Amino acid sequence: MKQSLPLAAIHIDDSYWNRYTTLIPNKVIPYQWKILNDQVPDALPSYCLKNFRIAAGEEKGERKGTAFLDSDAAKWLEAIAYSLASRPDPELEKTADDVIALIGRAQEADGYLNTYFTLLYPQEKWKNLTEGHELYCAGHFIEAAVAYYETTGKKAFLEIVCRLADLICKTFGPADNQIHGYPGHQEIELALVKLYHTTGKKTYLDTAKYFVDQRGTPPNYFLEEMKRPGFRRIFPEFSGYDPLYSQSHFPVRKQDTAEGHAVRATYMYCAMADLAEEYEDGELLERCKILWNNIVKKRMYITGSIGSSGFWERFTIDYDLPNDINYSETCASIGLALFGLRMARITADASYIDTVERALYNTIRAGISLEGDRYFYVNPLEVQPDNCLTNSSRAHIKPVRQKWFDVACCPTNVARTFTSLGQYIYFINDGNFFINLFIQNEASFEVDGKNVSVSIKTDYPKTGNINIGIKAADVSFALHIRIPDFAEDFNVMLNGAAADGTKEKGYFVIKRSWSNDEVLVSFTIKPRIVYANPKVHQNCRKIAIARGPEIFCFEEADNGSNLAALSLDVNAPLEEQWREDLLGGVTIVKAKGKRLVLPKESESFSEKFIPQTEDVELNAVPYGSWGNRNPGEMMVWIQQQV
Repeated sequence: MKQSLPLAAIHIDDSYWNRYTTLIPNKVIPYQWKILNDQVPDALPSYCLKNFRIAAGEEKGERKGTAFLDSDAAKWLEAIAYSLASRPDPELEKTADDVIALIGRAQEADGYLNTYFTLLYPQEKWKNLTEGHELYCAGHFIEAAVAYYETTGKKAFLEIVCRLADLICKTFGPADNQIHGYPGHQEIELALVKLYHTTGKKTYLDTAKYFVDQRGTPPNYFLEEMKRPGFRRIFPEFSGYDPLYSQSHFPVRKQDTAEGHAVRATYMYCAMADLAEEYEDGELLERCKILWNNIVKKRMYITGSIGSSGFWERFTIDYDLPNDINYSETCASIGLALFGLRMARITADASYIDTVERALYNTIRAGISLEGDRYFYVNPLEVQPDNCLTNSSRAHIKPVRQKWFDVACCPTNVARTFTSLGQYIYFINDGNFFINLFIQNEASFEVDGKNVSVSIKTDYPKTGNINIGIKAADVSFALHIRIPDFAEDFNVMLNGAAADGTKEKGYFVIKRSWSNDEVLVSFTIKPRIVYANPKVHQNCRKIAIARGPEIFCFEEADNGSNLAALSLDVNAPLEEQWREDLLGGVTIVKAKGKRLVLPKESESFSEKFIPQTEDVELNAVPYGSWGNRNPGEMMVWIQQQV
């Protein structure tokens, strides 16, 4: 089984990613601590930690907030765990210990843990799996506890979630005295696999498998559940429930297309991949490949975002990719990255990492401001701020990042993603060492009981120059270096001479005994034009600019208003320029184009309009950096000049 290196074994010091790896512990985690304690003026209230204090009997009051609010604390703790792995902080660890102890005091005697049902509807536990999110919250607590145990070695949090997991395994399953259901929002499945790896208790793995195999089998559990006397609806919008929403329309092994709520879908696909690997289930792995290809080839945006509809935050149909009303939840891209990470690890196929990298460098990065205190939940590819009106089809589009949300899954999810960035860089197993992402770092691992140190020095994606240093005592293994799908003139040198290697599934592979060696990788990164498939009606005849893993966009701050009036000349060269003074340091791309001159007439349409154009220089910035200046228009896809 291929594994990522432990985060404690990796020290990232990268000119591109430092802005986030230092931002999260220094600003984001403290900011979110204040949010969870309702201490940020003018931000939407969280209620999160107050709810736990009420459940623990330490504070009086009414439980407030969404049914799944507990998960915000879990993901925040998970981010702390990953941060502590690379940046020990006794004060932060003490804060985390205190919150964990509070959660333990809020836990019921039988292991049940959920403030919504404990405080408001204790008689309805496990009776609304469709909407209740009990298993979803449990999954996030388990992930956080596993991460915290792996980092600190402390067992208190792990013991809390094991009691909860034991209750879940006792409650759900195929026996007559068990509930034959599964979670409305997937998450518990992948979490139970992690808990199995940590504890070795196979019941956790078997229960995860039960949830996945049971899902979508007739009769549909959710539809039957809602027919039961006394069923209480939590979310009114679920009144016309469609099993597509929760990927329960078919058994998972019969699903050919990515359907429904995009976050639920990708979390389920992660679990499917995990279980396929654990049980050596080729049929389930093949289903993962089918679903992945449907997403990446037909239902994914160029920025690595997914979920094109604001209604139900869902996938729709192939090639339906609107730019200005899409949803593209930040959490959905995180789910996609986690799914791709698993598929790359299982198959040793670098093409999965190409998409993972696309999501990380674009949509996920756009989800947080450069200051760390503002967030995007929705990630459009085109914005006109004046059009984002309440009670309209664009009401969900925010032209500026927000301090917080009443549904605040994305901010804490971004925090745990960037503090665990190291998990994406390397894989190791059975004499194979994989380099997936080109992020400057130093790491260490063992092969056959012998220590190996590896260092990556690079300014990627500014350039495609990567220096890989390996220090070992004559240790044999195969080094797999990813060849990005956009790389031109890919070249590998070993100790000053052309490397003798092979290309396997998108990796350049060098097999040898390593001692004190230097591998120099180089490839050309330059701006390139990307053409939209005409089947994507919204982008027919449109083009976009990409450079390396980054997709570029046009902002009003650089190009003036009414961006829709612009067109780009594909025959003119694209020029790049490094701007240290802009957006924390970015490469910008300059292009030639035209702008339609606004007519004098005020009508929306007229036979008198005679299109006239003027020459303009266009300036594009990385999509991941957009929205960090004055509010204004933004656009990724631009008309091709004809």
